[in-house]
Amino acid sequence: MIEMKVAGIALDAISRNPVVLLRDTADRRALPIYIGPDQAKSIISALENQDPPRPLTHDLFVNLLEGWEMSLERIVIHALKDNTFFALLTVVQGDKRKELDARPSDAIAIALRTNASIWVMEEVVADASIPVDRDADAEETRAFRDFISKLSPADFSQRGRIIGNDG
Repeated sequence: MIEMKVAGIALDAISRNPVVLLRDTADRRALPIYIGPDQAKSIISALENQDPPRPLTHDLFVNLLEGWEMSLERIVIHALKDNTFFALLTVVQGDKRKELDARPSDAIAIALRTNASIWVMEEVVADASIPVDRDADAEETRAFRDFISKLSPADFSQRGRIIGNDG
């Protein structure tokens, strides 16, 4: 899994739909997720630490967690099927742990309110992310190719034996 942070909310230039943009902690990959306008407002209010005069849905959920002495440990965006992302909330109460299905936009809005970590499965990042730092990606590719070109069969031995060789 890859830990990510909310980089912000943007509007798609063509559809004018809101998009939440997640970035990995190394600022190498970004994951855009289309969301609804209400979820966008909720995420923005959490990012800006705005307190509504009355609890909104995500605030109510956080109030329920606190009222029942539970905490949100993390959220995980675990799948992408037919252009739809799927997320899980990991809720903890004492030594009990429960995973709840959630839309990523709701999970992110709640995670921001509880300071819970946001994680994305590697395969989701591989399928749907966009590069943020192409120069760093190119440099990493060059360094890897340089490393591979300098390998010899002896580099794969362990104390003089070839790994996997029983003799």
